[in-house]
Amino acid sequence: MSKSGLEFSVGDHVVYPAHGVGNIQGVETQEVAGMSLEVYIITFDHEKMTLRVPTKKAKTAGLRPLAEGNVVNQALTTLKGRARVKRTMWSRRAQEYEAKINSGDLISIAEVVRDLHRAENQPEQSYSERQLYESALDRMAREVAAIERIDREAAIGILTKSLVKNAA
Repeated sequence: MSKSGLEFSVGDHVVYPAHGVGNIQGVETQEVAGMSLEVYIITFDHEKMTLRVPTKKAKTAGLRPLAEGNVVNQALTTLKGRARVKRTMWSRRAQEYEAKINSGDLISIAEVVRDLHRAENQPEQSYSERQLYESALDRMAREVAAIERIDREAAIGILTKSLVKNAA
């Protein structure tokens, strides 16, 4: 067990707050500033990126396993809830939405998806609203897809179904 309290194995899917779902490719020891450092090597296929996270800093970096079933159910219930849009300036709300997306917390991400979702009969979204919505939906879909072992499109279908039930 590492000192961070988190232990991952090669092949595990993990969530890194700023990048979403990644895959542990390995654990290796690297020489950094004359010190030996054990790191997780995580790949994010959708971003074509590899990240190295020190095993001792994994928890403080926000690295976590995929959400458990009850958290997923809670997130899907959140999608069905009523949108809560504050009456603050868009720039302030956009910052809050961005922070929720980058928190890596599935329920916070679900709140963003719910709040920015537009049904067919609702007015068009601005470009920045659409970007944040797509980003949150993609982040949530990738985690649901990894948990359910389905592809991203099937996961988006599940999420959209919950959102449409809400709008109906």
